[in-house]
Amino acid sequence: MTTHAPQAQAVTLPTTLDEAVAALTAMPAAVPVAGGTDLMAAVNSGQLRPAALVGLGKISEIRGWQYQDGHALLGAGLTHARMGRPDFAALIPALAAAARAAGPPQIRNAGTLGGNIASAAPTGDALPVLAALEATLIIAGPDGARREMPVSHLLAGMEMLRAGELIGFVRVPLLHAPQVFLKVTGRTGPGRAMASVALVLDPARRGVRCAVGAIAPMPLRPLDAEQWVARLIDWDNSRAIVPEALEAFGEYVAAACIPDPAPAPDGSVPQHPPAVLHLRRTVAALARRALGRALS
Repeated sequence: MTTHAPQAQAVTLPTTLDEAVAALTAMPAAVPVAGGTDLMAAVNSGQLRPAALVGLGKISEIRGWQYQDGHALLGAGLTHARMGRPDFAALIPALAAAARAAGPPQIRNAGTLGGNIASAAPTGDALPVLAALEATLIIAGPDGARREMPVSHLLAGMEMLRAGELIGFVRVPLLHAPQVFLKVTGRTGPGRAMASVALVLDPARRGVRCAVGAIAPMPLRPLDAEQWVARLIDWDNSRAIVPEALEAFGEYVAAACIPDPAPAPDGSVPQHPPAVLHLRRTVAALARRALGRALS
């Protein structure tokens, strides 16, 4: 994943999460690294020269998952390749689909769930899925401390990791209902999304949750569109919905995420540039198809 080794003064390879936290606490300038798909790109481009590295690859406790009170507790060290396998897909289909779409094999084999979250790149495929699932993070801190925060808080900058903290696990509710992840790639890099949509059904609450990725610094939740379309679904009759509602839902989501320009002082209404209009149509199509597939 790199053409030359980073010029780090020290490399630490802990075997437990608490050891990793202790290493980061002892070396405040150290940078944690798991798959290194983003870190090595920054090193190679000269944007980053870490003084020390704390490798997370030997921490077995964060490389699997377990069941906990109707949730899946996912280790932050899970690779995209592992999440893309059939057994994981049966558990959280949308996250598995996002993992399979994360890029070429070398990226999927190395990149991790925790790295996708920590780097918070707008094109991170797992991010809109986690936003739609309303996942929470379990953060490991010094002296064995653990705290939780919604993943959306970290992505929005409402809460940040503190000194010495690491993302240990991701808690995801098991909805046992259809989930869909779709994306369109552009010319920005191999497999990199121009726009993506994650959509999950929550039959127990008769709800629809949708998140749009790649078009903004963080995934966008069109909450009004979610609530509107949920009221139109016949939850007692095979989740039926009229085709016109599918079309309208796509337009509703696109307009919420890419709103019309504000009127000019002279009262005229500016138009979006063609590229923005194309992106808006793309988001509408993705949202419409995602809901259609989830309800089919």
